[in-house]
Amino acid sequence: MAGKLWRNIWKVLNTDIELSLTGTVSAGVEGGKAVFELAKALQENKNAKELAPIIKNIDSLLDVLNSPLGEVAKATLPFLPIATGILSYIAEQTRSEPSLEDSVQLVSQVAYLESLRQFLPIFLEKHPKLELIENTASEKVAKKIKKLGETLEVDGEEINLDDREARKTLVCFHNSPLAKVFNAILVERFQESGLDENTAKTITERISRKTHRYMKEAVTEVRDSAKKLAGIYGDGWQKDIEAYHSIDQYLEEVIATKPEEKVFDEKFSFRQIYVPMNVKLVNSNGEVRKDSDPQNIEQWAKTTLLNDHKKGQVLFIQGGPGRGKSVFCRMFSDWVRRELDPIYTPILIRLRDIKSFSNDINETLATVIDRDFTRIDRGWLTDQNTRFLFLLDGFDELLLERGKGNDLKFFLEQVADFQKRCSRNNEQGHQVLITGRPLALYGIERLMPTNLERVEIIPMDETIQQQWLEKWKTVVDSDPTIAETKTDNFWQFLQDERCPQQAKDLAKEPLLLYLLAVLHRDEQLHIDMFENANVGQAKILIYEQALEWVLNKQRTEDGDNLNPKYTGLEPEDLRSLLAEAGLCVVQSGREFAKIQMIESRLLEKEDEGAKELIEKARQTGSEEALKNALAAFYLKSGTADNSVEFFHKSFGEFLCAERMTETLKEWTQKTVKRRKTSYTVTTKELEWQVYDLFGYGNLTAEIVEYLMALLLKKFIKNEIYFAVLFERLHEFYLRWCDGEFIEATEETLPQKKARQLQQQDIERGQRQVDIYTGLNVMILLFELHRYGQSKEELKEKLQFHPCGQPESEEFHPYRLLKIIGYADSLIVRAFLAIVGQFLSDANLRTSDLSGADLRTADLRSANLIRANLSDANLRSANLSGANLSGVYLNSADLRRANLNDANLNDADLSGANLRSADLSGADLSGADLSVADFSSANLGAANLGAANLSGANLSGVNLNNIRWDSDTKWSNVVGLEEAINVPEKWKEQSEFEGSENRFSSEDLEALGEEE
Repeated sequence: MAGKLWRNIWKVLNTDIELSLTGTVSAGVEGGKAVFELAKALQENKNAKELAPIIKNIDSLLDVLNSPLGEVAKATLPFLPIATGILSYIAEQTRSEPSLEDSVQLVSQVAYLESLRQFLPIFLEKHPKLELIENTASEKVAKKIKKLGETLEVDGEEINLDDREARKTLVCFHNSPLAKVFNAILVERFQESGLDENTAKTITERISRKTHRYMKEAVTEVRDSAKKLAGIYGDGWQKDIEAYHSIDQYLEEVIATKPEEKVFDEKFSFRQIYVPMNVKLVNSNGEVRKDSDPQNIEQWAKTTLLNDHKKGQVLFIQGGPGRGKSVFCRMFSDWVRRELDPIYTPILIRLRDIKSFSNDINETLATVIDRDFTRIDRGWLTDQNTRFLFLLDGFDELLLERGKGNDLKFFLEQVADFQKRCSRNNEQGHQVLITGRPLALYGIERLMPTNLERVEIIPMDETIQQQWLEKWKTVVDSDPTIAETKTDNFWQFLQDERCPQQAKDLAKEPLLLYLLAVLHRDEQLHIDMFENANVGQAKILIYEQALEWVLNKQRTEDGDNLNPKYTGLEPEDLRSLLAEAGLCVVQSGREFAKIQMIESRLLEKEDEGAKELIEKARQTGSEEALKNALAAFYLKSGTADNSVEFFHKSFGEFLCAERMTETLKEWTQKTVKRRKTSYTVTTKELEWQVYDLFGYGNLTAEIVEYLMALLLKKFIKNEIYFAVLFERLHEFYLRWCDGEFIEATEETLPQKKARQLQQQDIERGQRQVDIYTGLNVMILLFELHRYGQSKEELKEKLQFHPCGQPESEEFHPYRLLKIIGYADSLIVRAFLAIVGQFLSDANLRTSDLSGADLRTADLRSANLIRANLSDANLRSANLSGANLSGVYLNSADLRRANLNDANLNDADLSGANLRSADLSGADLSGADLSVADFSSANLGAANLGAANLSGANLSGVNLNNIRWDSDTKWSNVVGLEEAINVPEKWKEQSEFEGSENRFSSEDLEALGEEE
């Protein structure tokens, strides 16, 4: 087939000259040189007589591969003119265009070589020691190259490049038989030059996948001479070339620049300081697998991405705030650009940038990317010649952006379905990698798509910390000696026995390690700052020190603070401004806030310093003054017009908590004093401030943690303020429960807040505002209750009963159930999603004789550790997967309740009614189950290790595959003879008839052997 191509070319050239085809054809390196000579001759417009002797020495254009590949890299003349020149010459001489088969074969050879020529210089720059400069093809490979001039074979079978195959090759070269032939030879050439097999195959595929671009360029040049050839591409060739150029431009402007961006306001870039973290595999419940060993996140991503068996899986990376998810995305996307493109072409998308969602994920992606290559062709995702890796960063920010719990589930289902379709369709070989905070998945874990390859970024170990410190050493100071000293001193600080474990744990988080290192570098961090600090307080100390550094030390000259000069604000005013910005960013539900929103809130707050700055901005007709002030604390221009955003979400959350704490403290004071004013917060003002602070959406665990740590710091000298705050919040809570605020006949407070948010394009209705406000106040009351129970002097003062104080006028046994129903009118399981994680240590008992009425309540996966649910009515309630460790459920009514897979470790279920309850897979180890009624319950696969079942009723209970140990107590068990799936050995145990029955270790060993 290949020989026919060159005989046809020869016939045309031999029309007017006397040369014989039977002459000796030079092989190997000489053939490669002939190809280079041919390119030069065509550029110089040589005639047929001059071209013929050169072509005589060529078996195929891939003779070039006989030459040292270093020579190909240095080639200054492109290969494409060989095809365009010969095809045009044949058309002129014969007045007819060449056959489609000959044209495709010629164009594919020159395009393949051009792709190789373009690739090699960049590759050799990164691998200068490879034997590519002098290394010629071995005899074995040379024979294979020569054979190309005679026939084309794949796996021993000759290829018949007929019209159909020629057309398919033009449409998608890298899937063609020609590509298989060419690739096999090139892989061997690379291996001969010192590359391992995997690397050789990878770079060969990159070259093969880029070939189609040069084929289209060649066809474009000869479209008038080879109309059959050009006709296959139709009129779309120009659009295709424009799309490829647009992709290249995107990679250069967006992806390649990400690692070089500066870290906050530092002089060094992310590339200079980045070290990859470790990950562990995650199970379907969202938990880190205990059998998973740590592995490098980049190695995991590379291996999974290139694993053909994982094509249908979404690469799913979860991690807490500051774990390095976004930095990984920017670094890994650039690695893919440099090392894999176009096998995969990286597209990096911050999910918070998605403004609207389509039912078609293709449209959503095209809109957020907003580049020519997505606009030129609506079928950009079905082009066989492009394959994208979509890095979708921040699914938790997607939830905040949309403000609706079901949207995250909907989007993840879209992504999962998109990945499945891509794995089944050769035209869509794309891959998706998505990152985010796992807390955003709260409440939908069990509804997650099944095709997720999930890992979680784990805290830094000492090895990674040392790698980071080695990077830090290169940027901490320009003097190498000083840099090494500063780095060593910082490490010694972290290793010091006086440094509390909390601080050492914080140093395992990349962002917080950086903050600690910066503060230590600037002598703002001392060992005595961390005495008596819990984790929340330790984080507050770091952020407050960072804030102090920004306000007073970041910009200094000769000891003078230059911040007032640059921002127009004194430090106190700037701190207030930043806190307001933090609140606005969180309330916006995105990760940015409009300047207008910050302005309006500051004016309402009557902050004198901020008002002066706003007035100045309005007089000049510019908002730059306010933006400059905000930029003092790691803020930058937001993605929306006239908006700002924090470089990292945690900064905004801390400042939001500080702003909230400021108002909460004011509620405890008779007279609030500010720099130029003093006033008293009336009940009416407090009511509005509660809606204003908490009506935007749900409080996150991070904000609550900061909030409680800040309150503790402010009230530490007089903890009675906790009681005052609790009393004012509790009074509001009771009135909210009665619907007093939303049912008012005049303009309601929920309506006022909803309008305020809607003016900033934040979609909230007054019912949503009312629900969020009430539930957030509940969260604060639960937190204050938990803190109060740890303080003897506050135990009685900070008692929160959701149903009201038992045996008082405010008591209502159904109140909590009504709240759950009201919240769930927002979205299904809203109460659980918003409040569920804050229920540990909650007191849900309503009196000495009765508990909360929670019949049919949906409390799946709720965190109820050590909660008091004694005597509660939980008939038919759903507690599957809930964390009920240490919970008090004594005498509770749990008939037909779903406790499947619940954690009831050390729980008190004495006297509980568990008739027909589902306890399959539950962990009941160490639980007190004495005198409990398990009639017809399902205990299949439950863990009863060290559980106390003395006097329990097991009539009709299913005991299939239960687990127990030598500490499991069975004295006076009732109804065992009526139980189902009782192990035979149990029935034989006479101890069941005794008064203090336990299995001995010998019995257990025998039982185990029998099972």
